[in-house]
This record gives sequence, C-alpha cells and structure tokens, in this order.
Amino acid sequence: MKRVFVIVVWLGVALLGAGAFGKIAFDRGEPLNATWFVVAAVCCYLVAYRLYSAFVAAKVLALDDTRATPSERYDDGRDFVPTNKWVLFGHHFAAIAGPGPLVGPTLAAQFGYLPGTLWLIAGAAFAGCVQDFVILFCSIRRDGKSLGQMAREEVSERGGFIAQLAVLAIMTILLAVIGLVVVNALKSSPWATFTLAMTIPIALLLGLYLRFVRPGRVLEASVMGVALVLFVVVAGQWVADSPSWSRVFTLSGVALAFAIMGYGFAASALPVWLLLAPRDYLSAFIKAGAIFTLAAGILFVRPQVLMPPLTRFIDGTGPVFAGKIFPFCFITIACGAISGFHSLISSGTTPKMILRESHARFIGYGAMLLESFVGVMAMVAACAMPPGIYFAINSPPSIVGGAGDAAAATISGWGYPLQAQTMTELAHKVGELTLWNRAGGAPSLAVGMAQIFSSTIGGERLLSIWYHFAIMFEALFILTVLDAGTRVGRFMVQDLGGRVWKPFGRTGWMPGILLSSAIIVALWGYFLYQGVVDPLGGINSLWPLFGISNQLLAAVALVVATTILMKMGRLRWIWVTLLPMAWLVVITMTASYQKIFDANPRIGFLAYANALAAQIAAGKIPAEKIAETHRLIFNQRLDAAVTGVLAAMILVLIVEALAQWYSILSRRKEPVLHESPYVATRWAANFSGAAHGDD
Repeated sequence: MKRVFVIVVWLGVALLGAGAFGKIAFDRGEPLNATWFVVAAVCCYLVAYRLYSAFVAAKVLALDDTRATPSERYDDGRDFVPTNKWVLFGHHFAAIAGPGPLVGPTLAAQFGYLPGTLWLIAGAAFAGCVQDFVILFCSIRRDGKSLGQMAREEVSERGGFIAQLAVLAIMTILLAVIGLVVVNALKSSPWATFTLAMTIPIALLLGLYLRFVRPGRVLEASVMGVALVLFVVVAGQWVADSPSWSRVFTLSGVALAFAIMGYGFAASALPVWLLLAPRDYLSAFIKAGAIFTLAAGILFVRPQVLMPPLTRFIDGTGPVFAGKIFPFCFITIACGAISGFHSLISSGTTPKMILRESHARFIGYGAMLLESFVGVMAMVAACAMPPGIYFAINSPPSIVGGAGDAAAATISGWGYPLQAQTMTELAHKVGELTLWNRAGGAPSLAVGMAQIFSSTIGGERLLSIWYHFAIMFEALFILTVLDAGTRVGRFMVQDLGGRVWKPFGRTGWMPGILLSSAIIVALWGYFLYQGVVDPLGGINSLWPLFGISNQLLAAVALVVATTILMKMGRLRWIWVTLLPMAWLVVITMTASYQKIFDANPRIGFLAYANALAAQIAAGKIPAEKIAETHRLIFNQRLDAAVTGVLAAMILVLIVEALAQWYSILSRRKEPVLHESPYVATRWAANFSGAAHGDD
C-alpha cells in the first residue's frame, strides 16, 4: 500500500511539472504568471533527482558505501577532511555558483523566455548534473585527483597536458568576462561603486578581527560583517547625493577595469586569511540570503512575465548579442545548464572531503540542480520587466543610437514600446544617473530583482535601496569567483613555470607569488580592457567566447568520464555521458566556426576586423580614432585565434580519446583503469559521525 502511495505521489509531481511546462511552452494569451516557472522547475528537479540520478548512481556508477573515501584514508585535517554532507553541499554550491547562472539567462532573454528556460531545466538534468556527479565520483575513486591528472592517466599523457593548458586559457577568459560584468554594473554609478568598494575594508577588518582580536569568534565577526555591509548599502545613497563624494566614486569603465585588476592582484598575493577568506565568507551570507529572498519574492508577488516566449531576434539580429538560437542560446547559458568550470570543483576540494560515495549523488547532482534553479529565477527577473526597458538597458549605443528619444524610437520600432521619459524616471527611482546602454546583464537583472523585492517590502520608495542591494549582491557573487579564480590561476602559472625553473613553482616563495600573480592578472586584464573599450559593449564578443570555452571544458570533462565508464565495462550505459558530450561538441564547434568565420561583423571576429580595416582604408575613421581602431582590429583577430586554438585543442583530445576507445572496443589491448585499490571503510554502516558531524 505504501509503495502504491509513493508511486501516486511521484506521478502527481510529474503530471504537475508537465502541466506547468505545457503552460510555459504553449500559452500565447495573457502575460504568463511567473509561478508556473517555479512549479515547472521544482517538479522537474524532483523527478530528475528521484529517478534519473538514482539510475546513474545505481546502474552507471554503482556507488559503494563499503568503500573508504579519500577523506577517510588520508584524513590530514588540512586538505582531506571528512565533512558533513550538508556542510559540503553548501561548500560545493558556493564554489560552483558564479556569475553564469545570473548573467547568462539574463542575456539569453533577448530570444524570449522559452528557449532559455527549456535549456536551463533539461540541460541541467541530463548534462550539467551528470557531468558534476560523474566527475566527482571518478575523482573520489582516484584519491581526489584533478581533471587534468585523470585525463593524463585515463586518456593519454598528451591529453592531460592539453587539458591543463585548456583549463588555464579558459580560466583567463572566464575571469575577464566576469570582470567586465562588474565594470558595466558599476561605471558611472557612485552608489554602487562605493558600496562594493567598502566591502574590501570590511573584509580586511574581519580578517584582522578573527586573526588577532577575537580568534575563533566567527559568530561575532559574521554579525558585525553583515551589519556593516547592509549599512554601506544605505550609506551609498548619501555618497551619491554628495556632489564632492559622488565625483570620487563616479568612475569610467577603464578606471574601474584597472581597479578590479588591482583587487585581483591583491587577492592573489595577500595571505588568504587577510582578504580572500573573510570576503568570501561574508559573500556567502549575502549570496544565500538574496537567492532565497528572490525565490520567496517570486512566489509571494507572482509577477507577470512580460517578455514574449519568442522574440523577433531568434533570427540572429539581437541587439544584446548577435547570433541565432542555435548555437548561441546554448553557449550564452552555460552555467545553470552545464558548466565545464564545475568539473574543476568536482575534481578539486570536494572529493577530498566527502564521507561516503553515496553522498556524491546529493552533492554532485543536487548542487547543480540548485544552480539551475538560480538561473531560472534570473530568467524570471529579467523577463518580468517590460521588454522595452530590458533592451534599453542591455543594448549598446552603436545598435540603438545612443540614449534618449533616438534609442527609444529604435526599440519601439522593434515592437517593444518605450518612452525616453520612462528610462529617466526609472533611473531616478533606483538612484542612478542613467540606465541606458548598461550592457552585461547585471544592471537589468538588478532592476528586475529590485522590482520584485520592492513589491514585497517597501514599495517604490525603497526601489533604490533594493536595486543597489541587488547590484552589490551580484558584484559580490561575481568577485567571489574572480578573486578565488585569480588565486587558482596563479597556482596554475606557478605549476607550469615550475617545470622550467623549479623555484618558481614553490607556492610559498614571495617573488614567485608576486610574479605569477602579475602574469595571471595581466592575462585576464588584457581581455577585460579589450571588452571595456569595445564599441559593441564587450559582452557581444567576450560572453560568447566565455561560453564557448566553458562548454569546451565541459566537453573535456565528459570525454574523460566516457573513457572511464568504458574502461569500467559500462558500455550498456555509455550514452549517459556520450550523448551530452556529442551535443556539446556540436554546439561548441558550430559556435567556434561562426565566431571565427561568419561574414556578419557582429558575429564573426574576422569579419568585424576586416570591416574596421575597410573603414580605415576608406578614410571613414577620424585621425584621432585610428590607433584605437587598429587596437580593436588586433583584438578581434586575437579573439579568433584564441577560439581556434581552444577548439583545436579539444579536437586533439577527442582524437586521443577515440583512439583509446577503439583499442578498448576492438580488444587490441586490455583497458587499464587507474582506480585506487579497494579499501573497506572502518566506519560502521550506521555511522552517525559524532566526530565528523555526518547527518
């Protein structure tokens, strides 16, 4: 009887989710209520976790709780630390949740709400969650080895080296893009710039407080830090209203770019306890609070989704970024559906801290579902505002014709009515000088979040407070990845440099720390500066480059996972990783080809470079702009080269893997699986973890 009841309940959940999905996909009448998005997403996640992840755990991976995990066998209290699965879930989610699930869906909203929402939910369930789960399992079985190490052992030596180079290149692009998102959110906004800037001394204060004043008093420091952050959000309005102070914190895009480079260098070079750890710890509170508040706000306010399911820009002429739904929707929304960056976390700290193999399902598959939900909420927030306002904020001036009446006329001509006065009034309500041409996704998402929050608490009189809280939340969300990513990039640079000169590889040698920090910051700082001075807003070229590189890294992870499953003898279930891998290869190779060779200057890097060169030859570029234009030409050709090199590296890795697969399937050689030997766990089956805090 109980079994029948359980089946009926899950059948009801599935039918409810299917009904909500049907409402989203086929409703073409009145504006759609956002509640349908929440219902569809939650029901699909529940069914995917209950059925598909259980299938992967039991049939594909055969998780074994009698096997000792690396945290048990190598418990050293530093890297290998047995950790409560709920605590580790929080750590893993905080590590994987960067700007992607916030910015990607916001940008992809230019296609309408339907394509992005479908990809967020289906992509996560069948691709992103599978990648995170399987790579986490593979790393657990290999003593917590990294993706590059697993590629070297399971695919080939050459494959591992290629994977390591690809990771460093992708990290460079990722850090540049997230830095650009912050710049576009803060430029010409003294309130937002002041608020974010003040979080740095607050973090330093917390670090010193916990180190020297009250060691171990984490609760005291947490309360003090959160209170100070909320105070500076309010104090930002006083700064913006002060003529003298507002000038100090009103910075251009270039000035902000160099300031962010300086912050990245400091976060990489300073002791971790002084800036990085307290800042990220502080960010975790704001991040979690804002996410759950947004979810509650959507359910309470039940806003209408004003963006249509499909817009006219599915033809590839979008003002936010150019390109058709295929492949650009699937690389614009990377994190939230599938992200190669996650594979670095699933083969990084998490496998060294997990208590049991069965926890990999909850942590690997479950945390990715939560990130997908963040992406769905970001899509709702972006689509809940009038489409005219959305396009006014996210379109660069070269597309809409600047600000004011001209831009309003252009956007209205697309079929999305807008008055210039509407933008002026909205900017005044949120405490900004202007909201025109704020490409990058963060400002428009902040407007959407602020409207939902203010409908719950405070009304329009608190709209400016909520807007700048949202901007601060997004910037903290993003800078958490930027500072940690810069530090990880520094380790990569030192590791590669140490092969040439051993002292450079010593992580405790200060000259090596400073030089490697400068190298990694210079690498991503160059692309950040390129994006800031780009007339198309930077996002048009850099976000697709980020999406391509991130999805290429996911393809690397799935190649490694497929190879390992083949060696394990799981040929019957090999489609679980092979199908998403093939899908990603098709997407990324198509996008790479189009970004390099497409004849449309707004899509193809080389076409844009050639168009600029033709303008110089025709004398259409003013003399004072010729040097800048030559720099843009070089940057576009560099972007084309980077895209081509990354795609070529992945193709080489795939060829290496195909050779390995052929030898396995043809039985030309016995497959060698580089798993750690089986060691039985010393912990009882009903281990409650009094010492380690499990369950």
